[in-house]
Amino acid sequence: MPESSVRPLRDLTAINRDFYNALWAATSLERPERFNTWPLVSGLLPQSTARLEIGPGLRPRLPVAGTHFVDLSAVAVAQLNAREGRAVVGEITALPFAREQFDLVAAFDVIEHVEDDRQVLTELARVLKAGGVLLCSVPLHASHWTTFDACVGHARRYDPAVLQALLTEYGFVIEKSAVFGMQPNNPRLLDYGVRMLTRKRRQALHWYNWVFMPLGMLFQKKLTFVPGLMPTEGVHEVVLVCHKR
Repeated sequence: MPESSVRPLRDLTAINRDFYNALWAATSLERPERFNTWPLVSGLLPQSTARLEIGPGLRPRLPVAGTHFVDLSAVAVAQLNAREGRAVVGEITALPFAREQFDLVAAFDVIEHVEDDRQVLTELARVLKAGGVLLCSVPLHASHWTTFDACVGHARRYDPAVLQALLTEYGFVIEKSAVFGMQPNNPRLLDYGVRMLTRKRRQALHWYNWVFMPLGMLFQKKLTFVPGLMPTEGVHEVVLVCHKR
């Protein structure tokens, strides 16, 4: 299995747009203050007047009003703009912004959805000011790949050494990191989820948006950060706080 766990070429843009348009059409915008990322984000806001979040859908982690957003989903863009966001439909590989425009850029659960992650990092580095902060999260370990990854439009899972080398190559320094997101360990449950999403998508998305997501919000754990890239054995996803050299 390749180190980066890149899968056979698919039209990931179409897969992601189709999946997330269906997801966001069945729910409403969530307030960023409700997520366990808010203590981290709120501490960065005083020095981050120029902000960008990429691919948030209706689960933004940065404050909506005054923040720039880029998302594949027109459904999500419309709702973000209705709440005073500055959202446009677009792709992370071709951001419609000037060089070194932002103090803070967030890309939660986005980079792994793109085949050309080098172009992603090129764009992230281009629009972020020197000394600016990048917040991102990605799934880890090629060996943890499941049918669920394919179903939701992932291109890869990152082996930690590959991830760190890529970030360094594009001028990013990992300041701290923490375990992030769900840490699934039941293959049968994941397979059942995939069957529901492929055979009964409408019902599956309804249950996710109105039952599992609210329950997950109630049981979020506080993010516990450690300096640099944390030990990743047994960790399925990581959130990183990086700065641009």
